[in-house]
Amino acid sequence: MLFLRISASSGVPVHLQIEQQIKQSIASGVLCAGDSLPSTRRTAADLRINPNTVARAFQNLEREGIIRTVPGGGTYVANFAASGAGLLKTEKIRRLRPLVDQIAVEASQLRFSSEDLHKLLDTALLELEKARRVRKSDPRIEPQEGDR
Repeated sequence: MLFLRISASSGVPVHLQIEQQIKQSIASGVLCAGDSLPSTRRTAADLRINPNTVARAFQNLEREGIIRTVPGGGTYVANFAASGAGLLKTEKIRRLRPLVDQIAVEASQLRFSSEDLHKLLDTALLELEKARRVRKSDPRIEPQEGDR
């Protein structure tokens, strides 16, 4: 189940918060290929925000190949092969660069060593991989299209 939390005081636009949280849910294995997302109206009502904001987030995610919308049939997490795996390396770098720059600035301001930052990133990646393995190996969770 998708659980989104919006912070008006974070300084991050609401549509980006929605996009980031959906991407995080997919990366951590909470959402898998083929899983359905709540409708734009339902999400907007639950979060008490304008439906156009949710629609913008969903459109951006669909443009990136992360979700797909079936007219009259709902919105679903796209197959993983159709999303990030097929992107050119330059496009992957283009998407990651602003995030990496932001992390580098924060780490520098906190006087966080390069070695510690690498360890932190390695740990985060290992945790995501572990969450995916647990989801795949749990017999109570029905395998999705992208898990096979």
